[in-house]
Amino acid sequence: MTRLLSDVLRGETVRLTGVDSDARTVRRLAEMGLTPGVAMTVLQTSKGPILVAVRGARVALGHKMATTMRVVSNGTGARA
Repeated sequence: MTRLLSDVLRGETVRLTGVDSDARTVRRLAEMGLTPGVAMTVLQTSKGPILVAVRGARVALGHKMATTMRVVSNGTGARA
């Protein structure tokens, strides 16, 4: 089931399926390694930034940005 990154609980690993934002934002996220299909683990959630582990790095995303990112549960159980 698709949901928003902003709704994911701390400790969950999910896979990015898409971003509902402008081309500039999508390109910036891609530069940070956040491309469709990538697995990421949520390390910290709050009303402020959300911290995720992706491709061996930690990335802080604004809560508003996280509401544009569609994800699904990572069926493999692999950590990011």
